[in-house]
Amino acid sequence: MTFPFDNSYARLPSRFFARQAPVAVARPRLLKLNESLARDLGLDPGALHRPEAVAVLAGNAVPEGAEPLAMAYAGHQFGGFVPQLGDGRAILLGEVVDGRGERFDIQLKGSGRTPFSRNGDGRAWLGPVLREYIVGEAMHALGIPTTRALAAVATGEPVYRESPLPGAVLTRVARSHVRVGTFEYFSARRDTEAVRRLADYVIARHYPQAASHHRPYRALLDQVIDRQAGLIAQWLGVGFIHGVMNTDNMSVAGETIDYGPCAFLDDYHPGRVYSSIDRGGRYAYGNQPRIAQWNLSRLAEALLPIIDEDPDKALEEAQAAVDAFPERFELAYRQRFRAKLGLAEAQGDEAELIDDLLQAMADAGADFTNAFRALCDAAQGMDERFGAELAGRLAAEEWLDRWRARLAREALDPAERAAAMRRANPAVIPRNHRVEAVLKAAVAGDLEPLEDLLEVLASPWEEREASLPYRSPPRPHEVVQKTFCGT
Repeated sequence: MTFPFDNSYARLPSRFFARQAPVAVARPRLLKLNESLARDLGLDPGALHRPEAVAVLAGNAVPEGAEPLAMAYAGHQFGGFVPQLGDGRAILLGEVVDGRGERFDIQLKGSGRTPFSRNGDGRAWLGPVLREYIVGEAMHALGIPTTRALAAVATGEPVYRESPLPGAVLTRVARSHVRVGTFEYFSARRDTEAVRRLADYVIARHYPQAASHHRPYRALLDQVIDRQAGLIAQWLGVGFIHGVMNTDNMSVAGETIDYGPCAFLDDYHPGRVYSSIDRGGRYAYGNQPRIAQWNLSRLAEALLPIIDEDPDKALEEAQAAVDAFPERFELAYRQRFRAKLGLAEAQGDEAELIDDLLQAMADAGADFTNAFRALCDAAQGMDERFGAELAGRLAAEEWLDRWRARLAREALDPAERAAAMRRANPAVIPRNHRVEAVLKAAVAGDLEPLEDLLEVLASPWEEREASLPYRSPPRPHEVVQKTFCGT
């Protein structure tokens, strides 16, 4: 099995990473292969099932052309700065370029200790590996930029957390693994040359249009901010909560990365938190835009020395860029929620309509996904499902009257509108209780529920008979209160 590697990150100076081969495991066994992604990358799915390929996916063999390394980065974790983090349990094997000329990292997660492991074991256990596989594929099907999983491999050896757990390795694919924290790492060391080299690298790889700008590093910051604004709006549109939005978990490529204690809303509330480590609600659903801007401010700080030689001018430029985030986010957010409400035109009065619906949903404890999906029926005059989701509240009836009056100002056939709304409001998401049930079954050795869930999540917009059980909110005893980080 060969990967067509072309490793641009490995050609950066040695202080950007530590050369490190993955650590072999006892008895590697392929659990799940993402065959469609393999084909997209120009790889042969059949060959990836062979023992020699599974050895590569487990970290037991280094393929020809790979230059395995652990990336260096820092990060603000829950607001506190840690000057050295780095890949403590991940190895970047290299990069491949697909048939469209797009470059992707191939990384093994859970592949053993590295110089950045600190006191960690460098391993991952099966539950978080499959969680990342499931949620990454769901986000991809929802059209949200994300890292993806190429494969999940059982290691045949235990990982010790509170108790022994089955070990696994995830093969992760990303447009790159450069993070806000990567810039912070060099900024903290006052290594302006490295900050510049990294910025040039990111521009060449992700934002080539910035290279011709008269202020290329300001242009880079603007474009990262714009991409993040759109990404967070997409998260909110499907009720996604990342759970651990530290700066080392924010990709400058604009992808969702590091699915640790992530979750999706059941009943809507802007303060909803699931992550067991987010005790203060810093990364609650409704806080995510604010935290994104905070994280981007840390990126701006790291870029200050290269934005302009004059510190005052650099600060002015960076502040202007960061201050533009709320407006950029608001535009992306309103556009996304207009689509969810079936509003084809921006007429300036949508904000109140959107906000009032969300407030009514919060008051009623309405299921986020099902309430918006039921609204698609209401666009064709069928209000029963929506009324049931909003518990027949008078506020919901009043809101429907205002909504219909607003719809009447647009010349769009009700059936066409409903169809467009069903392309903006998924019928199926990876509900927390369903994911937990799949992980429990997988740990017990049953992978059939995983296959069933992935099949349904691949078509999130469709209301099929097979998807009906996956659309139901959790019963009281199934509600997931806390989600956990794999470390």
